[in-house]
Amino acid sequence: MPFDAATLKYDDAGLIPAIAQDEATGEVLMMAWMNAESIARSFETGRVTYWSRSRQSFWAKGETSGNIQELVGFRVDCDRDCLLLQVRQTGPACHTGRRSCFYTDVQDGMEVITSEPEDGHS
Repeated sequence: MPFDAATLKYDDAGLIPAIAQDEATGEVLMMAWMNAESIARSFETGRVTYWSRSRQSFWAKGETSGNIQELVGFRVDCDRDCLLLQVRQTGPACHTGRRSCFYTDVQDGMEVITSEPEDGHS
């Protein structure tokens, strides 16, 4: 059956959450938003494009930082309201310079930072 992005369940703003996962390690790297056009652009270019809610514009991951995400796999969850993108990540995925955005671990009610920014980031 051919994939049709129109069959996905978007929120009222026309967005769907997308989780980026390292295709080699399975590590969850980040979560961002996509719309039908950013999904189409990602398939066309092979590089993941998101929708920036704060800038109200398309955001091709790595276009300014060089930390690109190459699209390797694209999965739709059972309710068709969330995406799992398997990516080949170049450099850190997080804007803080960390490999993953999920670097804060809550342990016994306390937040613990589990990684530091990679070289060249603060």
